[in-house]
Amino acid sequence: MKDVANAPEIKRLESMREMQPYNNPTRAMFIGAPGKVGYLRLGFELDAWGKSILRDHERIAPLIVQQELYCDEGMPEMPVVYIISSGGPNVDGDRYEQDIEMRRGSFGHVTTGAATKIAEMKDNFSALYQKITLEEDSYLEFIPEHTIPCSNARYITYTDIVCHPSATMFYSEIFTCGRKHRDNEVFKYDILSVTCNAMRPDGTRLFREKFIIDPKEYDLRNLGIMGRYDMFANVIVLTPPEKAQEIYDKTEVGFLDDGKVAVGLTRLPNEAGLLYKVLGFETGPVKNKIRNFCSTVRQVVKGKPLLPDFPWR
Repeated sequence: MKDVANAPEIKRLESMREMQPYNNPTRAMFIGAPGKVGYLRLGFELDAWGKSILRDHERIAPLIVQQELYCDEGMPEMPVVYIISSGGPNVDGDRYEQDIEMRRGSFGHVTTGAATKIAEMKDNFSALYQKITLEEDSYLEFIPEHTIPCSNARYITYTDIVCHPSATMFYSEIFTCGRKHRDNEVFKYDILSVTCNAMRPDGTRLFREKFIIDPKEYDLRNLGIMGRYDMFANVIVLTPPEKAQEIYDKTEVGFLDDGKVAVGLTRLPNEAGLLYKVLGFETGPVKNKIRNFCSTVRQVVKGKPLLPDFPWR
């Protein structure tokens, strides 16, 4: 069984400078205790008949995946995988690791069963390390539900991506201001640190993006940061340059829907792909913009649209 708590990738997150004020022993269950470490490894590949399947699957609760589903009517041949956490919200000292491998020609859609809630913390922080590998001509949509950092929450994520030049990945993250409709809990979390690092299989660096949100140190209502908006989405699309240009040309940006959302789009360095960002007042309109953008990506790359999400999502 993988020792997640002592894995080099997790230790790297624990050594990050911004997390040192919160890197204290937990007074409740110790870091590494059963139920406080989760591990998930998913391996997609084509079977003998050319069908994309979830070939490899390894898990350590509270991270759970049962089996792939073929429930996407827009692309019924694509496996859909729901990541579920059986432990409730992320709490003080939780350590998680996820490894997704898209083998040659495979395709898949990965999401979560519900929003990720980051609970109030007193001693330490919650950490997630992810590694995503895309081989030749593979295609991945990774669209988890939104993250909700509660009052005094501390959360760090680090994602390593290894992407073949012919592969395409759509990866989105949505971060809320907290439990918005709870009194005095808007932007009351302690820290949110998010890093994404991408490279080619031969080790060539594509880009590295990192942002640290510290609401108690910097007012997120300042013009040029969040302004009056409460939700922030960050979307990374890695795809060949000719497809990136077509997606870029088809994407609407600016203050949309009477100013209810603000959308921006730019090119990633080294012809890696596109970076798409959305601000909004509520999660619903932000999620709709992400799905519309993903539909554009899928149409360009796979020739098929992404249909509207299920009504209960």
